[in-house]
Amino acid sequence: MNLVTLPLEIVETIILASDPIEVAQLSQTCRCLYSSVYPSSPESVLWRSLFLQQPLDDPRQCVSNIGFPRKDIDWCRELQRIVRARTVLQDPSLLRPNEVVDILRTLVQLVSNVPPMFNLGDDDDPSFNLAWTAAYLRKCSFLDRDFPVDPKYSEELAQLLAYLHTLYGITRADTKPSRHVESRAYVYNLRNYRWDNEFGPFDEQGGVNWVHMQALHHVVSMHVVDVKEELEHDRIWKYQMSIPHTQIVIPRGLDLDETKDWAGVTGVWLVSFCFCDHRVLLAFNESGGGSESEPLDTSTFERPDFVEVFRTLEIHIRVTRTLYDQRHPNRPTIYFVGAMGDPSTSTINGRVQMTPDNQVQWHFVSGEQGNAIWSSEGVQVGGIRSRFGVLGSWTTIFHDPDDPVGPFWLRKVSELEESGSGLDNPLL
Repeated sequence: MNLVTLPLEIVETIILASDPIEVAQLSQTCRCLYSSVYPSSPESVLWRSLFLQQPLDDPRQCVSNIGFPRKDIDWCRELQRIVRARTVLQDPSLLRPNEVVDILRTLVQLVSNVPPMFNLGDDDDPSFNLAWTAAYLRKCSFLDRDFPVDPKYSEELAQLLAYLHTLYGITRADTKPSRHVESRAYVYNLRNYRWDNEFGPFDEQGGVNWVHMQALHHVVSMHVVDVKEELEHDRIWKYQMSIPHTQIVIPRGLDLDETKDWAGVTGVWLVSFCFCDHRVLLAFNESGGGSESEPLDTSTFERPDFVEVFRTLEIHIRVTRTLYDQRHPNRPTIYFVGAMGDPSTSTINGRVQMTPDNQVQWHFVSGEQGNAIWSSEGVQVGGIRSRFGVLGSWTTIFHDPDDPVGPFWLRKVSELEESGSGLDNPLL
């Protein structure tokens, strides 16, 4: 019996039982099947059904990293791109010239549009998109590969790879001492902190510099992860600064477009920060870190006596006011104050606002008794209110050429009760 002589509903049943690659192959056998497979409209019921059979999130239930729902889904085109990405991730040797940028764009779209979780501490609403992407990236060590690409795409390639790497977490290659040295050299290099990037992980246009973010992420992660144990159990990427924790969190009944505290600023937070001997950093920046023409001398971070301190403090934060942002009318700028718990008596004040590339930027200053000394610039990694938290860099408010710098990681642990915070501070 010829396939095209079967009733249409039976042909569709056969198609829906097939992998999208098999469907594409089937469409090449005759004009009749081609016209049945490829729709004239992006709203194709057939391709929507094929898409929904994949181990991915339903795009209709997804929102962007800042909480806006998906619109105008082209089921056929999107599934084709995802299947092509899957093929390459299964066998990177199949990459076509310069195709890696398109593959990375597809993966970024996939992890940037996921269903929201409803509770900060809830694991009942995991994203299939995030799990799918993490599994394939891990399987082929995709983030650790070198990809030849046309120079006009080199900057975009670097940013896309670094973005996915920051979300993903630590890879096996990141555990190598040489890779750790490279990240420290980037984070503690004063040339990477300038007025035109707000002394933080940003570019000259105010967007996020994900290469900088990845270096910050690596330095902090090596204090958070027990590398030896995690490698033995093959779970090195499963920790709070990794892709399962980047999912956007929107509590049930909360309309982000209506609430002033759309970023979930009010609450109890933990802030961790790294620092090392300032004299060592001055020597590094005067010798290997300050010349534009000479190669970077990273020997400072290879010395056995190099010490990097990692500390964590608790902060109670409250929103004080919001200010309308014309560029992002549904995401006003949030201003906040906070106080650190014992043993620190520092207070902080700052703001949360959207960047031009639709990321969430945190800026705050801190110091004893309201006298600001330290300035911090960070980015919410993943979706709004994600459990991953905020990653960034700190320095002084003076921004002198010989200032100390370092990374910080800020993550929310609970909501803040209206009373009984235990902090006697006029700011709160």
